Amino acid sequence: MGPESPSEAHFGDHVNMPLSRFKVLDLTQARSGPTAVRQLADWGADVIRIEQPASVGADLMGGDRHSYESMNLHRNKRSLTLNLKAEEGKKIFFSLAKGADVIVENFRPRVKHRLGVDYESVWKVNSRIVYGSISGFGQTGPYSDRPGLDQIAQGLGGLMSVTGEPGRGPMRVGVPIADLSAGMLLAQGILLALLEREVSGEGQWVHTSLLEAQIQMMDLQAARYLIKGEVPKQAGNNHPTLIPTGVFETTDGRINIQAGSPRLWKRLANALGVPELTEHPDYAEKETRTKNRDALNAIIGGHIRRKTSKEWIEILNAEGIPCGPIHTVDQTFADPQVRTLNMDPEIFHPVLGPIKVVGQAVKLSRTPQRKRNPTPELGEHTDEILASIGYSPQEIQRLRDIGVV
Repeated sequence: MGPESPSEAHFGDHVNMPLSRFKVLDLTQARSGPTAVRQLADWGADVIRIEQPASVGADLMGGDRHSYESMNLHRNKRSLTLNLKAEEGKKIFFSLAKGADVIVENFRPRVKHRLGVDYESVWKVNSRIVYGSISGFGQTGPYSDRPGLDQIAQGLGGLMSVTGEPGRGPMRVGVPIADLSAGMLLAQGILLALLEREVSGEGQWVHTSLLEAQIQMMDLQAARYLIKGEVPKQAGNNHPTLIPTGVFETTDGRINIQAGSPRLWKRLANALGVPELTEHPDYAEKETRTKNRDALNAIIGGHIRRKTSKEWIEILNAEGIPCGPIHTVDQTFADPQVRTLNMDPEIFHPVLGPIKVVGQAVKLSRTPQRKRNPTPELGEHTDEILASIGYSPQEIQRLRDIGVV
C-alpha cells in the first residue's frame, strides 16, 4: 500500500471510520497517554492535541518533533497550542470541552486539579464527557503522587521478577509494556464508557495506572499466585509450567519450539526420531518433565543442532508442532507473513516525505484502518480550531501576541 498524498490526507476523510462521530481533547504527554489517544485517532476520532505554546514552555512532544517516537504516537491528530495556566487559555479549553466527547490526560493526579481541568470541573459544563486518566500508581493511595515510569511499574508490578534467566537477577522487558498496556486498556475503558453513555446519557471518569495495567498483564503468573499460592520465579526462555518449551540452537541460528502438552510432546519426540523418550520415566509426565527440564532440553537441543532453522521449521510445522524463527526487528517486517498484515502502513509527511508507522493489530472488514495524517507541527491547526468556536483572525492574533496560543 503506497503513501497517501497530501491531497488525500485531510481530516475530512475520517467521516466513514468507526469513531468519526467523536471529538477528543488530548492533554497527554510521554507515552502511555498518547498510546490511548492514538487508538482513538487511528480509528477516526477528531483528536485535538493541546500543547503549550513555544513562547511559554518546552514542546510537550519532547525532543525532536520529527523523531520516530513522535511520528508513531501522534499521527491522525490536530495540534492546538494553548496555555492552560492563562485565564483566557482555560476559557478556550472549556469552550472546546463543552462540545467534546472525550478528554484524556496522564498528569500526576494533583496536576489536573491544580490546572482546574479535572473531571469534576469539566463535568460542570458537559455532563456527557468521558474523561480518561492514566497515572503511575493510581488516583488514590500512598504512592499516588509519586512520579511513575514504565520500568518502575515493571518492578513494582512483579514483571521483572519473572523475566530473565534464573540466577541472573531481575530483568526489564524490552518494550515499555506498562506504558503501552495502560494506554491500550484506557482506550478500551473509554470505549466502554462511550457505549454506556448511549444508554444512560451520562459520561464518567475512566482511569487506570501503569501499576494496575502491569498487574493485569501478569495474568497467568498473578493467577498462579492468587489461586495456588505459588510465587513465580524466572524461567528464562522456558515456559513457567509447560515443558518442553524454549529456544533451541540450529546449525545456523535459533528457533522457538513450544510442545508442552502431552499430544505435542509425543509429536516432537517422533519428529526428532526418539519416540521412546515419551515413555522414559523422567519425561513421561508433565511433573517429571518439569523436574527434569534441563536434562530434557539438552537432549532436544542435541537433535535440533543437526539441521538448519528453515529445515526444522518446515519439519515441525508439517507435524503441527508450534515453532518459529527468532527475528530481529528488520527480519520481522521482511517476513512474508508480516508483509500480508499491513503492519507498517505509509503516510506522507511534508518534511520527511513518505514514512512508515506501526499499524493497528485489529482489522475491521468494512471500516479498515487508515493512516490519514502524519504528526502535526506544533500549533499547526490552532487557527482553524479557534475559528470553529467563533474566534476572529484578529482575536487569534491577539491571543498569539500575549502567549495564550
